[in-house]
Amino acid sequence: MLERLKANSFFTLLRTWLHGRFVAEDLYGNRYYRQRRPGDWHKERRWVVFAMAREPTTIPPGWVGWLHKRIQVPPSEQPLPVPRWEKQEPLPNLTGTELAYLPPGAVERGGQRAAATGDYEAWRPD
Repeated sequence: MLERLKANSFFTLLRTWLHGRFVAEDLYGNRYYRQRRPGDWHKERRWVVFAMAREPTTIPPGWVGWLHKRIQVPPSEQPLPVPRWEKQEPLPNLTGTELAYLPPGAVERGGQRAAATGDYEAWRPD
């Protein structure tokens, strides 16, 4: 429980304890909840308690759809078909890490870009 307190706010865990009904846990250890009182599924509150860190990229696409109320039934009860182009293992957000994408000419790469090839003409107002 202590590791969940590090990854989630105290008030999220308090709301979960007071008002939450456990729905399921995904393969990353994230736990999904809905409000205890039954009602219209379009108006019910749904939330996630992260397992390790508050990293939204660790939420599988089916659960994102359920959290945003695009689907009524949670993916634990009715899994969504996986498109063949979808990667099975999503990458976390790499911004700010050594593995982040840096385009040519980025300051972190030395700020040097390839020379212009002459096919570009700067716009000049008349």
